[in-house]
Amino acid sequence: MTRAEAFDKAWRIGIKEKDFSFVYEIYHPDYKAVDAFTDVECNIEADIQVIKTIGDTITVTKTSVLYERDDFLKVHRYGRHKDADIFHSVITELTYKDDKIISQKTTIEELETDPSEGQDWKWEEYE
Repeated sequence: MTRAEAFDKAWRIGIKEKDFSFVYEIYHPDYKAVDAFTDVECNIEADIQVIKTIGDTITVTKTSVLYERDDFLKVHRYGRHKDADIFHSVITELTYKDDKIISQKTTIEELETDPSEGQDWKWEEYE
């Protein structure tokens, strides 16, 4: 399994099954990040709390790799609020130490239109 696949799988299992054991497997114990919404430094427990709070209200597409090297991975995906026509483009940069994610930076951009329009995928595939 690639790093991008592991990242995608860990958070999908967490959202759908409320099981974050795979998240703990791929994240370094010293992990730190800055929350994309609050601009506050957080740890893995804080990230998991956010997903536990909002996970049922969003749909996220499969992760695609934008750039990768031994200690760094940059991925992209789209997000949609389930109860509103609000769409986002999400880019996450992951830095690795000892083959585990030690930090991440996520940039979220609200989109004017539904990114699935005219594409060969539908949101229902990711729910």
